[in-house]
Amino acid sequence: MNWYKKLVLISVILTLCVVVFGAYVRLTDAGLGCPDWPGCYGTLTVPESIESIENAQQAFPESPVETDKAWIEMIHRYLAGILGIIIFIVAFLSYKNRDEIKVPLIIPFFLVGLLCFQAALGMWTVTMLLKPAIVSLHLMGGMTILGLLTFIAHRHWGSVNHTAVVDPAARFFIRLSLLLLFIQILLGGWTSTNYAALACTDYPTCHGSLIPVMDFKNSFSIFRELGMTPDGQQLSLEALHAIQWVHRVGAIVLTVYLVSMAYFLRSYPGIRFYKNLLLVVLAIQFIIGIANLLLHLPIVLATAHNLGAALLVIILVIINSRVTPSHD
Repeated sequence: MNWYKKLVLISVILTLCVVVFGAYVRLTDAGLGCPDWPGCYGTLTVPESIESIENAQQAFPESPVETDKAWIEMIHRYLAGILGIIIFIVAFLSYKNRDEIKVPLIIPFFLVGLLCFQAALGMWTVTMLLKPAIVSLHLMGGMTILGLLTFIAHRHWGSVNHTAVVDPAARFFIRLSLLLLFIQILLGGWTSTNYAALACTDYPTCHGSLIPVMDFKNSFSIFRELGMTPDGQQLSLEALHAIQWVHRVGAIVLTVYLVSMAYFLRSYPGIRFYKNLLLVVLAIQFIIGIANLLLHLPIVLATAHNLGAALLVIILVIINSRVTPSHD
């Protein structure tokens, strides 16, 4: 069980790194740095020598070799591969110690299934040339894995206070916050994968208007290529306006909800620390989001925005765990 606890904690930290580094891959346009999967130009590393680059170029004539982007993509794959091995080990140890673990056995087993689906999404991201729906689902899969591993880690490392929240309404308040956060992360992923983050660069207005001209029909069509409508036409600026505007509204709604929840829970000492931490991270996340618009999406801030979302997932999962009775 000691190894089990250590591996679970390591997996949370590694998942956080994979999620944030995955955002960096996307923001640097390195997602197609390797045109194949799981290797890179037919090998398990990046072609560096003149001969290997020439061979790679012959094998993939439509994909010029960019070693910098290829290494970014491969480092992300290496980290994800190590994480996958750890999750399989955690699932095995969960079964072996099924009478001692503090979570239902279905959770680590579900993690294995989710991991396999996540790997398939990673492959489809490359083979389907960054389709927005696939890339967004890949982001959500990473955040879900982070949340589930955080829950397992907290059940074994943290403390569970059965009386932290005695009011059923307050418990529902906390549960719903996690759902709203994941919806907002999905909207943020949809904004990023459609390259709509800079459709409006002023705030709170969009090109001087609080409600700009928007095309909702094409902006949220799921089955389409990157930058295209379902009919094969180029995605309009109005559609990009709609994507970013909905993400903005979602950010305001989520912020108001989480601040209201924190105020509502102020009388429960069992979660006071995490409630205060939530408010701090939420404020920083909101500021970074606005700064990304005004400063035209610098890589550092854009990556930090993804880190903020991941930290919010961790904090809200811990709060939910603290008000969840122990598994018998």
